[in-house]
Amino acid sequence: MSDKELDTKSDKQSIDQFIHQVRKLPKQTGGQGRLIFALDATASREATWDQACHLQSELFMATRDLGGLAIQLCYYRGFGQFKATGFVSETGQLLNLMNGVSCLGGRTQISRVLAHARKETRAKAVKAVVFIGDFCEEPVDELCHIAGELGMLRTPVFMFHEGTDAHARAVFQQVSKLSGGAYAPFDRNSPQVLKDLMAAVAVYASGGAKALQDYSGRSSPEVKRLTQQLR
Repeated sequence: MSDKELDTKSDKQSIDQFIHQVRKLPKQTGGQGRLIFALDATASREATWDQACHLQSELFMATRDLGGLAIQLCYYRGFGQFKATGFVSETGQLLNLMNGVSCLGGRTQISRVLAHARKETRAKAVKAVVFIGDFCEEPVDELCHIAGELGMLRTPVFMFHEGTDAHARAVFQQVSKLSGGAYAPFDRNSPQVLKDLMAAVAVYASGGAKALQDYSGRSSPEVKRLTQQLR
């Protein structure tokens, strides 16, 4: 499917109708927030993997006053390698897991990330999925279908896009919108932007939309744009 097809008027109408239905579903409440932190660990992302290792503490620090957060690291790399850890609740635990991973060349496996998130949230609610990646080499329709299912399950996917690849941007925007999440681009040379975005989603996963709204009011323009997509 081409980028042009993704942007047709009929698609936009059907997506908007779907999102309206999702937002009428009852909200999940209670318990420590669970978040899946998913990353593309293929060779093109080695520099930003190191950056994410340094910034991952923001996921925990931003939520200390909101009841905390349990985070699962999920990544793909190489020839069909896909890994998901257990949920951890301390920054040192997550950093140790990330430090044990090296990037390997391979094709994207975003569909496996989304399918895994669907499985996890059916077992126990996952409040949000953070995905960091730069390209998409998979059938778009399959990704959008699983994203729609996550939307029905009220598990929004926040797609953080490194770089400027136009096809990836179009796909990531569709995935985030269908799941009820948000899309945000970032530049590896501006780590503060990624830091703010990660903290914002952590706040959302731990405290909900109201907490994110409060956080957004005193945060960066990038976080404000992220928050506006959830309205």
